This record gives sequence, C-alpha cells and structure tokens, in this order.
Amino acid sequence: MNKVLCSKVERIPQQLQADERVFSYFKGANRNGVGAIANRWHGSLKRSGFRPSPAVWDFVQFCLAVCSADLASPRSTSADGWTRTIQLTVGLCEPLRWIPLKRRLEEMLKVLTGDYWTLIFNDAGVEPPEGDGIYLQNDCVSLLSGGLDSLIGGINLAAEQRRPLFVSQLAHKDSARQRDYAGLLAGAGSHYQWSHGISFKGAREASTRARSLAFYAFAVLASTKINLPRPQIYIPENGFICTNPPLVPGRVSSLSTRTTHPLFIGTLQSVLDELGISVELILPYRFQTKGEMMRSCLDQDRLRELASDSTSCGRFRTYNRQHCGRCVPCLIRRAAFLAWGPGTDQTNYRFPSVVGSDKSGGPDDPMAVALAVLDAKQRGLDRFLGGTLAFASIEERPSYRRVLQQGLAELEAVLVRDQLL
Repeated sequence: MNKVLCSKVERIPQQLQADERVFSYFKGANRNGVGAIANRWHGSLKRSGFRPSPAVWDFVQFCLAVCSADLASPRSTSADGWTRTIQLTVGLCEPLRWIPLKRRLEEMLKVLTGDYWTLIFNDAGVEPPEGDGIYLQNDCVSLLSGGLDSLIGGINLAAEQRRPLFVSQLAHKDSARQRDYAGLLAGAGSHYQWSHGISFKGAREASTRARSLAFYAFAVLASTKINLPRPQIYIPENGFICTNPPLVPGRVSSLSTRTTHPLFIGTLQSVLDELGISVELILPYRFQTKGEMMRSCLDQDRLRELASDSTSCGRFRTYNRQHCGRCVPCLIRRAAFLAWGPGTDQTNYRFPSVVGSDKSGGPDDPMAVALAVLDAKQRGLDRFLGGTLAFASIEERPSYRRVLQQGLAELEAVLVRDQLL
C-alpha cells in the first residue's frame, strides 16, 4: 500500500513513518523526507485578492493532496504494474463536512485513476487566504490548456459576447501560448496561470491520471472572483475524448483517460453540490467530435489564424515539443483538420504519415485506431462499444452513440488518406 499524508507544516509528525510519503501545504518544511505542495502560493493568492470560503479552500487542498499522492505512488511497484492501493490522509479546515462524502470520493478517484483509494480526513489543513475579495467583471470560467478544444471553446465564448475568466495549468512551452490566447480572446486581467508545484525527492509516476483535479481546483477557486450566485465553469473537450471508448480490449478503465468523462464530471458536480460550493460544470461539446467543433466554430477567421499553433500531442515532450502525429490525440487532431477542410492543417508533425513506427517504445496507436474502425465495421458499433455508454441516461445515449460513430468515421478518413486502411 502507498501511504501519503498532506498537512500544514505545523501538524507534520516529528517522527515520520518509513512507509509514508509526507507533504506540506504551501510552505516548505525544510525536513528530509517531506515534500511541498504549491510553495508560497497561499501568500500570492492573498495579494491577488482571493478570499475563498473554507469549503472552496478545502476542495483546493483535497485536489492538490490527491495530485501529490498520484505523483508519489509509482505504478511500477504494484502487482500488475498499473493498479495501486493508496491511503491518503488529507488535512482540511472543516473535515467533518467531508466525512459523509468519503465513499463517493473514493469511487470517483477509482474511476479517474483506476486505483483503490482509502481517504482519511483530519483538521490539519491550512486556513484560507484572506485577500480583499474584490470581484472581477467576468461572467464565467473556462479552462484554457493551449489545446485546440479549449481554444475553440474560448473563441466561441468571445464570439457570444461572454466575458470568460480563463484558467490554465502552467505547462512548459505552452504557458506563453495560453497567455497569448487569453489576451486575444478576453484582454488583460482575465487569465490565471497556476501550478500545483508539487516537489519531493524520489520516484515519480508519469501517468498522472489525477492531474486534472488540480485544473478543476483552480477553476473552482477562480470562480470565487465572479459575482454570480452559481458561476459556470466550461470544460471544452470534444465528445469522443470525453467518452474515450477503449480502442482495443487491452485499453480498458483508466488506461484510457477519464479526465473529462461525463460520469466523472457528474460525480464531481454532485460532490461540489454536497459541499455547498455553488458552481456549474459544463461540458459544452460532449455531443460533438473535434471535427464538428472546428466546423461549427463561431469565428472561422480566428480559428484559421490560431488552430495549427495549438497543442494536442500526447508525446509532446518526447519529441522536444513537437507533435508526433501518431498518438491518439494527434490522430484525432489530424482527423478533425481533415473534416474541417483539406489543406487546413499546418501543424509540423514529427511523422507526416500515420504509417510506420515512431520508435518511442509506446503503444502503436495508429494500429489500435485501425483495429477499432475495422471492429466497429465488422461487428457493428454497439458490439464494439459494449458497455461504454452504460453511464448515459436513456435520453442522452443516442447522442453519445452518434458522436462516437462520427468520431470513428473521422479517424477512418485520415487512415484511408495515409493508406493504412
């Protein structure tokens, strides 16, 4: 079992357990064996005028604690090389509020990361920052990653005369892109870029399936700067990736990311509601493919200007910040551009064709996509999907089914173009 403890510095035990990873919130402990989370961020938030409620602040601390446990628990040490058992002790300001949600949170994290979680809550959290609490003039929050989907989401909000407050996770080489997009679409003062800032010595887990929780924590925190009873938080992601059906039988559960899966987002919304955090999480494109998002974008001139500059690649670091062109996100990107219009994609791909090996040692994603397309054709879409849509209501299931069918059709077109099919 992986044991992790997250606490304010003053409550870290004098004697550390040998089998437990320990983190301090927002301030370094200057002790061997103790990592840090978002060092000095608390003071920065206060200077920026943040005055979140204890409920919101505890949600931020919980999410950062989960990210810490995820990073500090290598999957390679588990019995099957993937599934971990994690016991996480989370310091909060108001732990009694969280105890009734314990089981639901553990199940939510299992959906997100594919692991078995045991959560323990205590009162060792840091008190919220007490800034001036002045509101901004924005009317919603929108996640902005530097990717194509979040770019389209921002373009559409601006075209609809909304005033989005963009929130980004700092990412090397994407941070300037995030700032540029936010400035173009919302002007100065409408963008927060934050990092979980988790630091520790020792082995790290690279899959980081829980990383999105930091993004959602930042978005909920940013929403406290909006003077509305129930601010909307937009999560711009195409429906194919939201649902993310396993392409082949081996890619089950959390081997396919659940970051924006409707089941996960629905559970997260229910948790926020139970905590008394009044925000509305919105998946505006859950019934559209990436290609359909591009075709229906409300400012086509702006999209043509920026689309090829955006980032999609799942192996961006592997190829020195260049799109590989062959991972699943790249394949969906290429298919979307092709659906938008031939010749629109000016992305500099490391591998111009989907055919061949990228030598990265990773999975052969083009072959997995080809097998999925053929399987859906030969056995029928419903048999291919199996229980993928079990989460959806009877009313919404046809819409999810349609977007997956269209997503496979878009992928098939790029494979046919490159003569893999």
